[in-house]
Amino acid sequence: MTTRVGVIADTHSPEFLERLPARIFEVLDGVDLILHAGDIDGVETLAELRRVAPVEAVRGDHDGSLEVLPVSREIEVEGKRIVIVHGQRSHWIEEPSTLLWTLSLGYFTPNRGLARALKRRFPNADAIVYGHTHTARAETIDGVLLFNPGGVHQWNPTTATQRLKQRPGWFEWCWLQVARHLRRFSTPSVGILEVSDSGIVPRVIEL
Repeated sequence: MTTRVGVIADTHSPEFLERLPARIFEVLDGVDLILHAGDIDGVETLAELRRVAPVEAVRGDHDGSLEVLPVSREIEVEGKRIVIVHGQRSHWIEEPSTLLWTLSLGYFTPNRGLARALKRRFPNADAIVYGHTHTARAETIDGVLLFNPGGVHQWNPTTATQRLKQRPGWFEWCWLQVARHLRRFSTPSVGILEVSDSGIVPRVIEL
């Protein structure tokens, strides 16, 4: 038997996205379960996803209103142990990385080493699903699948300009003045995991 699992992260809705893109519901149609790896932002987002399938979610660093959610959780699907975690690290690591990514107009790749750090943190998992980086990635480290479906919300010149129109605070306003000139950025995406007793097959789908 194979279980189809939808994987989603960094929706930031309604914080930065007024609503979830309709394409998400096309991609996730027919899945048996949805995993949300944090930075959900609103209970409305979870309610919409639950209309598609049951949802297992964790709290990200933008989920202050969702403190009821755990920061990580482990579930079992077809005998496979899957850990869900957002993936943020210490501000001493995060803030300099974000600054360099912004000043490089998107060419610097932050969060290097995150996948291996998560592998060390959850050594008994068969797969670790995470978000936070807004960058899709699937790699196997010592037999463990590390899977990031990418972000539903992505900063790019259009989204940065739209956010500026919402009159953000001065600090974010300053950051967005640079972010609206980004030259390299990811395409919004989600993921699918095909889970069976023989293994886990990941797939990233652009929105």
